[in-house]
Amino acid sequence: MAERAGVHIELPGQGNLNIRALVLDLNGTVTTDGSLIPGVAERVRALSPLVEVFLVTADTLGTAGAVAQTLGCELHVLERGREAEQKRDWVRQLGAGRTAAIGNGANDALMLEEAALGIAVIGREGTAVQALLAADLVVPDIRDALDLLLRPARLTATLRR
Repeated sequence: MAERAGVHIELPGQGNLNIRALVLDLNGTVTTDGSLIPGVAERVRALSPLVEVFLVTADTLGTAGAVAQTLGCELHVLERGREAEQKRDWVRQLGAGRTAAIGNGANDALMLEEAALGIAVIGREGTAVQALLAADLVVPDIRDALDLLLRPARLTATLRR
């Protein structure tokens, strides 16, 4: 993994996080019905100098390559079947203690739980209860999740104990 400046998050009562990698689910998280959600590309480009961004998907709709190219991030295509475990394992490979993950589906729950920071997004396609329960926090939209990483003081206020 390329060394980046990272996103530093102060968490009173828990220690601090230094996020170096960001794992994004594709369907229902950064896309709706296969189309990239407006405003996501600009935010991902703003985060790229700070963290290495990865798009993970089984590419059900066949749009992953184009979306990854638009986002300027690395694509990690999963084998169909056991996607949840593959996503969790990818977070582990990157270093769970320095990785943030964003997702909305039942197959995202393990990666959200494994990551140092797991964010569930509700979005237009909804959110699986398993993802909600596994996440550290929940936001209404992917743009809100990315904005939290761009403005980590917001995370400090939300996650302090």
